[in-house]
Parts: sequence; structure tokens; C-alpha cells
Amino acid sequence: MIRKLKSGEYRLYSRKKDSKTNKRKNLGTFSSLAAAKKHEQEVQYFKRH
Repeated sequence: MIRKLKSGEYRLYSRKKDSKTNKRKNLGTFSSLAAAKKHEQEVQYFKRH
């Protein structure tokens, strides 16, 4: 899940909420949407392999 920040950067959050904090985990901040999408694909790939 990618959200745009006020600073113009993009932040990748986990898809599910953390059961302890009831918030989404921050999985990194990226300067471009393309970089954030690329990293999200890498995360999903890693989860399955």
C-alpha cells in the first residue's frame, strides 16, 4: 500500500495492520512512485519464495 506524503515522497506501508499497534508497518520511503511500486513487488516476491 503506497501513500503520498506532504513532502512529495511516497511511503510503502504493509497491506495488513499490525495486530499489536493496529497500524500499518512502514516498509520504506521513496522519492518516486515507480521506485515504491518496484519495492512493493520485491516485498511480495520475497514473501512467497
